[in-house]
Amino acid sequence: MTGHPSSLVSRAADDVFAAFDVGRDEPGSRHRLAFEAFPVKFDSVLWLRGTGAQAVRHDDLGLLESLSEMNGVIVRTTLQLITPGILFVFGAAFVCAWLVEKKRNYLLLLAGACVLFALGATSQILGLPPGAGPNAIVSGALYTSAVIAAVEGVLVRSGKGLGPVIDMAILAGFVLLLAYFFYIDRSLIARVYIQNFGYGLLMLIAAGRLTALARGPYVDRALFWVLLLFGLHFFPRTLLTVGFSAPVDRTAFSNSMFWQALQLSLAVLGAGLALAILAAAVSDMIDDLRRERDLDLLTGILNRRGFQERVSAHLRKHGPSRAALALCDIDNFKSINDTLGHDVGDDVLGEVGRMLRNASRKRDIVGRLGGEEFAVFLPDTDEQEAVDYAERLRIAIEQNSFAVPDGARQVTASFGVGTLQPGDSWPSLYKRVDGRLYEAKRTGRNRTVSRTLSASADAPVAGSGYALPQLQSQDGARL
Repeated sequence: MTGHPSSLVSRAADDVFAAFDVGRDEPGSRHRLAFEAFPVKFDSVLWLRGTGAQAVRHDDLGLLESLSEMNGVIVRTTLQLITPGILFVFGAAFVCAWLVEKKRNYLLLLAGACVLFALGATSQILGLPPGAGPNAIVSGALYTSAVIAAVEGVLVRSGKGLGPVIDMAILAGFVLLLAYFFYIDRSLIARVYIQNFGYGLLMLIAAGRLTALARGPYVDRALFWVLLLFGLHFFPRTLLTVGFSAPVDRTAFSNSMFWQALQLSLAVLGAGLALAILAAAVSDMIDDLRRERDLDLLTGILNRRGFQERVSAHLRKHGPSRAALALCDIDNFKSINDTLGHDVGDDVLGEVGRMLRNASRKRDIVGRLGGEEFAVFLPDTDEQEAVDYAERLRIAIEQNSFAVPDGARQVTASFGVGTLQPGDSWPSLYKRVDGRLYEAKRTGRNRTVSRTLSASADAPVAGSGYALPQLQSQDGARL
């Protein structure tokens, strides 16, 4: 913009009058505009008449700079409010996720963390409540509550929460330190380091308690590393941007490198952490749905679909490794249903499923393939060990007292056993072992048939091989 100073002021006045809807071309009229309405006060007033200025002072040229500064403040404040706005959105997303799966209470903690941090940032940016002391304490308490809620939410998801007593003690400690270094030994630099180093330490403690996530599914790994990075970044960012001398006033603080870097890091890493946690929550829900889909509710073990998927996944991952399959079929189960009723038959199925589940190792895959047929896939097991396992289960089932309306009933089961061969798929392995199970049923039931031997109720159990955990009967007696 070029021209005589009076022309500059006249153009600026046009802008101001337009903003306030004040006319300047009405014949014979005088309009007086008091610039005290603006944040920057002026020591002179423009009197305008017609199309020109009757009185102009050179210091009124500061109007242009003041208007520009005012616009800059508005823009800067608006940009600073973007981060709280994003956090409010994430908070709403966590609430929506909780409404879908209300048993996941950690989602409410994470929603609260987003809202509390957004309120803390808004309080600090807008200077609410007014006054340096109250604002420092209130915003600090909100920030601290947000970090504690976020840490607690992530830990509760893994069953390792700190608990409300420890959480309240941490919050009280932060607030007392902030109040001390404002009202007693006033030091802005101390408050900056207390908050930033304290928050970083809390997140590092959480990451330390969740190191198992680093070896879990990809979404858990992402959550762990984002949490660890978020915690670590507080230390170098604070040292490099604020050092050991704090800004002298509020304006200098809001324009400092520390404040700008803080806003950037919170926007990027905060959004990253919120996305990682949200993805982990969605993954948890999908896993629950998959487990419900693959679980046989009557017996508490996998159904046919879940069993086949897990065995096929094992074969794809490990190839022709040492493994065995044991198939189990309850003998004369139809007669149990016909004579005692389907409710008793369901109880028998549930008890056999419990025995199979309790007898299995953590890496074994146990399922009900349908009706009265069960299966156990045994990784790292040879044929003799698999036969030992099947025989011990067969004897345990035979010796168990199954409760029926008239007292107790003996139930027996037949087993077929086979080992994984090179080039085997799940269908080929199942077909081969199912043939041996059929052979066990055909040759008298209550026996185990494998490739090399057939063991029945009259044959001794091999004393070596698979170590079966101690089984219990329905009344708790050890077998």
